[in-house]
Amino acid sequence: MIPAGRGAIRVVRLCAWSRGEAIAAPFRDNPSRNACRRKVHAMSIDVKYTATATATGGRDGTARSDDGRLEVKLSSPRELGGAGGDGTNPEQMFAAGYSACFIGAMKVAGMQLKIKVPDNASVTAKVGIGPRSAGGFGITAALAVSLPGLDRDQAQKVVDTAHQICPYSNATRGNVDVKLTVV
Repeated sequence: MIPAGRGAIRVVRLCAWSRGEAIAAPFRDNPSRNACRRKVHAMSIDVKYTATATATGGRDGTARSDDGRLEVKLSSPRELGGAGGDGTNPEQMFAAGYSACFIGAMKVAGMQLKIKVPDNASVTAKVGIGPRSAGGFGITAALAVSLPGLDRDQAQKVVDTAHQICPYSNATRGNVDVKLTVV
């Protein structure tokens, strides 16, 4: 269990019912999958745009957006037992999407904070994949953020605020280990 405090993650499962009310307990107190179910926090989203893409053939196939603007060949990395190949993979696409989206979030954060985000700001995302100790596979993400011309405190404020705004950060929060570094 990670100690409570800023940035701490507490895994809670609904483990018992009392007069129709859920009693929350830390997962370590009752790890039985049958006895508990994950507490889900649903949030209403006013969808303004929906992207649609179809993959065929899995990690060694192809993926294409419905409008044809994205069409890629997919190849499994050697590190995952694949042949390598000249195609991309889902982790590279996730890294590209997360880094681009995070820059957009930094621009919004900069406007909110009244800090000019430089035009040459960049984000390098590293997305890792591997087996989870609990079974299945999981991913990790590390974002290296460059904000030339901003002092370290200003840059950190922009990054911290952007992490609360970015849809990728919001989607991964509590599910994916995300490391943010100002470089």
